[in-house]
Amino acid sequence: MTFLKTIAGAVALTVLAAAPAFAQYPDRAINLIVPWGAGGGTDATGRIIATLLEKELGQPINVINRTGGGGIVGHTEISYAEPDGYTLGVITTELSMYHWTGVSPLSFADYEPLALFNADPEAVFVRADGPDIMELLAEVKANPGSIKASGANLGGMAHLGWAGVLVTNDIAPDAAPWVPSEGSAASLQLLASGAISVVATTLPDARPMVDAGEVKPLIVAATERVASAPDVPTAEEALGNKWSAYAWRGIAAPKSLPDDVKMVLTDALNKVVTSDEFVEFMKQRNFGIDYRDAAGFEAFMTDADASIGKALQAVGLAK
Repeated sequence: MTFLKTIAGAVALTVLAAAPAFAQYPDRAINLIVPWGAGGGTDATGRIIATLLEKELGQPINVINRTGGGGIVGHTEISYAEPDGYTLGVITTELSMYHWTGVSPLSFADYEPLALFNADPEAVFVRADGPDIMELLAEVKANPGSIKASGANLGGMAHLGWAGVLVTNDIAPDAAPWVPSEGSAASLQLLASGAISVVATTLPDARPMVDAGEVKPLIVAATERVASAPDVPTAEEALGNKWSAYAWRGIAAPKSLPDDVKMVLTDALNKVVTSDEFVEFMKQRNFGIDYRDAAGFEAFMTDADASIGKALQAVGLAK
């Protein structure tokens, strides 16, 4: 009996030794897709997330800017990737808008939410020597088509922010045509060069050019003044309406991510977003921190999809 037990034990050990060892996630580099161009707020926040996530996971994070189609190219690539945890993405407000405006069937339901980390209100900018908000709107009314605006893609949050300003002041959105671009950085360059007259984007995205004295904010589409720019009035203060529009950013993976991989990522992102280094980075650049875990992020996007859909219908941008 002892001899048989010894043989059985030896066989069992041999089988275990021959069985393949399953590596613990992650065991190689991870790609983080950013659907917008280098130099903008999504790129900047995506890169600090990647840097800090590398430390938590112990593997390189490759940031890939996949631009085109007003963010559709990058967002599509994220959703179509293998759900193995080695392709992640920074998803943005536009996911609450694409299917409403008819430019893409993509929606938040096509992703595995991991963490919301940022939300900022849209603001209206002109060149430093440009008009105030009342003068600007008076020019739009008096000379429809003479004022051109930009901020990102057609039908995106920046576009909605600007269209809302017009509609709530009894001006048709097409009176100040929207020029699509691949994000705030490109739009602000157009503004500085004189190619357009207005940019709608967030205060953090425009901060470098504001600090350089090239552009100035007129109003912020927020429910209250922003602490980082206390002299910039809200739309309600400047124009008498309560229009507000917020842009958000979060980290997501392709749908059907394995539960064990999701747990590793959500735990790591919780540490990243609440770290002193991340908080200081966001504070220095005036980005707002709005952290929600995976479940909270999904609930946030569900509400955002419904509310943004109503806003798009109200300003005539929904199909």
